[in-house]
Amino acid sequence: MTHGKGRAEAQVGVTEFKARCLALIDAVASGKLDRVVLTKHDKPIANVTAVSDELPELWGALEATVHIPPDVDLTEPTGEAWDAEA
Repeated sequence: MTHGKGRAEAQVGVTEFKARCLALIDAVASGKLDRVVLTKHDKPIANVTAVSDELPELWGALEATVHIPPDVDLTEPTGEAWDAEA
């Protein structure tokens, strides 16, 4: 378990995660861990984090340049038909 920037996280291999997944998920859900980083061959491949009711933060070039009103659902379909072959 590592603590970086005041955050507690566990880094575990996928085989170990398979054996301990319920306990690790409970630790994230209860706030004992902020996240679990899953690794394969010592390379991070996935994260397990708690679900948040807040909208995710925008990263990169758009950070601090876009305001999303609280009543906007970014996951709602637009109704537009997309042609992937165009």
